[in-house]
Amino acid sequence: MPNRIKSVVSGPGLLFASLGLVALFAPFLTLAANRIVAGEGVRVWDVAGPEAIIPGMVGVVIGLALGLPSAWQSVRFTGSLVGIAALVWLLMQGSTSLLEGAGTYARVSLGSGFWCLLAILLLLAADALSSLSPGPKMRSALLAVAIIVSALVLWSGALTDLSIFREYANRQDAFFNAAWRHLGLAFGSLVVAAAIGFPLGVYCHRNQGLRGAVLPVLSFLQTIPSLAMFGIMIPLLAWVGSTIPGARELGVVGIGFLPAFLALVIYSLLPVVANTVAGLEATPILTLDAARGMGMTRHQRLKQIQLPLGLPVMLAGLRIVLVQNIGLAVIAGLIGGGGFGTFVFQGLNQTATDLILLGALPTVILALISAITMDILVELARPNQMRHG
Repeated sequence: MPNRIKSVVSGPGLLFASLGLVALFAPFLTLAANRIVAGEGVRVWDVAGPEAIIPGMVGVVIGLALGLPSAWQSVRFTGSLVGIAALVWLLMQGSTSLLEGAGTYARVSLGSGFWCLLAILLLLAADALSSLSPGPKMRSALLAVAIIVSALVLWSGALTDLSIFREYANRQDAFFNAAWRHLGLAFGSLVVAAAIGFPLGVYCHRNQGLRGAVLPVLSFLQTIPSLAMFGIMIPLLAWVGSTIPGARELGVVGIGFLPAFLALVIYSLLPVVANTVAGLEATPILTLDAARGMGMTRHQRLKQIQLPLGLPVMLAGLRIVLVQNIGLAVIAGLIGGGGFGTFVFQGLNQTATDLILLGALPTVILALISAITMDILVELARPNQMRHG
């Protein structure tokens, strides 16, 4: 009988359901007199009236319960969506209700209970999807739907009473400027690193001596802590800007966008070069011998055989770079480089948690979307017979 139960009930699903029920007793929202002071935790059944809370709590419980069957992965995934929708409903109802009569400067923030439930439901969704093993096209569709639905919820104004959205409303222009700057740092450094790293990786593949000289140097640069790297760039570029005529007019200064950008490019080179070498070396020897026997030149073998076969490994290197740079770009806020890190460090200085989240959450979401997108591209780049192997 115990073995039969184990075969019917998913182990991870049972764990998620147990943790979710415990998380319901943690503070779901916090109510504070203003944006600076610590708030008082409010449990989910106290954030609004029964007519608003009961449907949301029932939705969360149903979502967790649907995650229990081990054989019905689509039902488990649907349960995670039901639970997340219930969380959004509870946020909408609770944030509005708690602010009634609370004062002009009162703020409602997300509590530990909400974060725990959200993490549990997302893990449930990820566990179900890993068992379903959707192809790249289906994952692309799911990602697009998730982005569209999330955007519609945010643009509907249903969550504007939450403190983080009030922080956004007060800094809307600055937020979009920071977003463009963050994208420029992360994706711009990726493009430059790819333009340098791919050709360098090809030469390193062909020349063992060059590989032995380049890869250790790039590996050493990768070990330098990010703050130290930014610190090195400041006096170096300040010297260049003050010494070389016209450099300052071109924007070469010790602080700002450029030092952060160059530091990210340096950090990006090792994954790009190393994965390019690994991808080119992944071509089977017999395949290369057959190509030589057909009279193909070295350039033809590179273009028609080695690059197509090595592309998944090379794209995996770009995935590492992109996710890494999205996170490291936050630190650029310390040296005036802009990006979402500006809000993170402003929030730390002001002890304003929701201002920190205004910079941290978009960074996490951007990194997650980028990682999923790059994973899809890596799989699409594989030969057809390897995609489900």
